[in-house]
Amino acid sequence: MGISIWQLLIVLAIIILLFGTKKLKNIGGDLGGAVKGFKKAVSDGEEEKNAKANLEKQESAEEGNVIEGEASKEADSSKDKDKA
Repeated sequence: MGISIWQLLIVLAIIILLFGTKKLKNIGGDLGGAVKGFKKAVSDGEEEKNAKANLEKQESAEEGNVIEGEASKEADSSKDKDKA
């Protein structure tokens, strides 16, 4: 029921006869370039996504430090008031 290896070889031979090896080589090179470009675009998108996530983490950490700093200043000022 499935396609045998001999049937695949016959189809491949017909394709080579119709298009020629030079044209098939060019098509293969174009296809390889397209795949390489696609992979590069995907990896660039992932790097950009990771960079945004890291920036958001840094901003939230800085906001947390500012809030903690304000809380410690308030605690220090209340200690100074208690001493007086």
